[in-house]
Amino acid sequence: MLNWRRDPGYELRMKQLENEILRVRSDSERIEKDTRGIEKDTELIRKDTELIRKDTELLRRENARLRLLNARGRALLSSVDQHCFPPESSSIPPPSTAPGSSRSSR
Repeated sequence: MLNWRRDPGYELRMKQLENEILRVRSDSERIEKDTRGIEKDTELIRKDTELIRKDTELLRRENARLRLLNARGRALLSSVDQHCFPPESSSIPPPSTAPGSSRSSR
């Protein structure tokens, strides 16, 4: 018969290995959970990015429309100024040179 003795450190190493396996499983589960969260966040960011792109395009179109309206308004104002206030007219009436005329001063 063989004289077999159990290794004195065997039980301790087995317990350490079991603990290591549990820790690795726990870490793996946590990593999988974190990965799912990151994937959800990434999808939300993609959706937000697409909304921002659409909003940006709408704002660009609106800005172009407003630039055109502003240009038309400036052209209309210029036309009104030219027709209603020709360059030879002045908003200040010229002083009277007729003898005997008097103007009240303010």
